[in-house]
Amino acid sequence: METEILKKIDEIEEQMIDAIKSIVRIDSVKSEAQPGMPFGKGVNDALEATLKLCEELGFETENVDGRMGIAKYGQGEDYIGIIGHLDVVPVGDGWKHEPFGAEEVNGRIFGRGILDNKGPVLSCLFALYVLKELNIKLNHPVWILFGTDEESGFEDLEYYLTKKKPPIMGWTPDCKYPVVYAERGRAAIRVYADIKHQKEFNHFVNEYLLTSDDHANKLGLNIVDEEFGAMQLRGKSLIDCDEDLGFEFVLSYPASITIEEIMDKVKSKLSENLKAECAKNYDPVRFEKTGFLCSSLQKAYEKITGFDGTPVTTTGGTYAKLMPNIVPFGPSFPGQKGIGHNPDEWMDRKDLMTNAKIYALSLLYLGSGE
Repeated sequence: METEILKKIDEIEEQMIDAIKSIVRIDSVKSEAQPGMPFGKGVNDALEATLKLCEELGFETENVDGRMGIAKYGQGEDYIGIIGHLDVVPVGDGWKHEPFGAEEVNGRIFGRGILDNKGPVLSCLFALYVLKELNIKLNHPVWILFGTDEESGFEDLEYYLTKKKPPIMGWTPDCKYPVVYAERGRAAIRVYADIKHQKEFNHFVNEYLLTSDDHANKLGLNIVDEEFGAMQLRGKSLIDCDEDLGFEFVLSYPASITIEEIMDKVKSKLSENLKAECAKNYDPVRFEKTGFLCSSLQKAYEKITGFDGTPVTTTGGTYAKLMPNIVPFGPSFPGQKGIGHNPDEWMDRKDLMTNAKIYALSLLYLGSGE
């Protein structure tokens, strides 16, 4: 069965690559909301075009109020969920290739979203398509979920979870290989002061944030975790907050500290005229490395690549922060860094094909389990 699956993926190469290019060519940067288009026309165009593609491939589809698209295979509510996203970050400067041209040069495809995340999530779709075409029956239905607000705050997924229950297991193809069994927590913290206390406010910002190293040493938070690595301080910026002074910073934190402990440390550095709050927090995510989900994905990765698939951690943040029961899995291979969000974002044709093969076997292994 595995041989048939891999052969079929090779047979549909041009169909899959052409489909991916067609969706990459849609400018899906978030824009002003319109009726029925909560994240703007471009994002909605990408969502509708993707759902049309899914229907042409023979899938049942659902549009969850313009916030999430679903392609479904199999019947039942306890579904395996694969979630990626169609929205992309702004283009920015420095491109040598047309940002929404999906130009291919020597097997390398350039375009905003080819890696993050249109190419990978559509590779998952075509992996499922191959299983469908081979009439492979699974013990659980599979839903491919197409998000529309991953780059701007997860409003799409927050809404989805008010309408649908989460999957029983699955992954998001929006990180790296091998399978990521644990993801750091991420907290956005804000410090405020009345304008008349500007001197104290400036002192705190300069002393504890602007002159701190990247590990929040001045806040006393420069901890190192054996699994997750060191604390990371990032995203420092002044913020608008009516007539008050405001500053926000982001901590990417390991699982060995809680958000409550972090806030206690921050507040201990404040003078009486300053206040701090946690604006948003996502707790760390952790799965058993030897559990069924991680083991199945590791097996598929090793089968296709021959590389060591021992599960790893990540400093990044994905849909796994909010969607229960899923892990980050692909699409970038070891050594592939600094591609997404940058000029001339790229993904190689051969890597898209390898991803599709890994994802197809992963669906087979997960779907065949009890």
